[in-house]
Amino acid sequence: MIDKITESLEQAVADIHDGATVMIGGFGNAGMPAALIDALIAQGARDLTIVNNNAGNGDTGLAALLKARRVKKIICSFPRQTDSYVFDALYRAGEIELELTPQGNLAERIRAAGAGIGGFFSPTGYGTMLADGKETRLIDGRHYVLESPIHADFALIKALRGDRWGNLVYRKTARNFGPIMAMAAKCAIAQVSEVVELGQLDPEAIVTPGIFVQRVVLQNAQETK
Repeated sequence: MIDKITESLEQAVADIHDGATVMIGGFGNAGMPAALIDALIAQGARDLTIVNNNAGNGDTGLAALLKARRVKKIICSFPRQTDSYVFDALYRAGEIELELTPQGNLAERIRAAGAGIGGFFSPTGYGTMLADGKETRLIDGRHYVLESPIHADFALIKALRGDRWGNLVYRKTARNFGPIMAMAAKCAIAQVSEVVELGQLDPEAIVTPGIFVQRVVLQNAQETK
């Protein structure tokens, strides 16, 4: 019997290893799997490469992971905002590496990994420092830059509901990067607000099929001792 429900947040992130590449869903706080991030902080994995839209807000969630000095590199499109002071301090001190990627390119690089695409040409970034060291090509009179897919060992995402097969539905724009990150990671871990019985999710509403999800855990699941 297929049952991807994990009993605790602690168990869900237990095998995330030092040096892993971890995709974390969310557009700012919308769709951010805060409970899984807190569990990862408690778990203790270090030297992580994080793939996220931004570089954390305030002191919670991703910013807390950065503050705990667990991240060696972040790949994101929007690292600075009014409350990204944790990242700012680490970057200015040379304690974290940044790979800046335009948002559309970031999304497509993640999607390409999940779709098995070896790379793609994008006009975004041509003629800027973001294209340094990358192959460029003139296609139909327009300049393009070759972008590579981003693969991950793990993806931490947030969904509204899930079932034991791993099928997921999201709440409005909280879906954001979740579906493509689930496809691009070797192990996708979904934090959900509700676990439902098989058949309760409308097949037409399922955005992420269970084949792309390895673990489902309730957001309020208690850690086991």
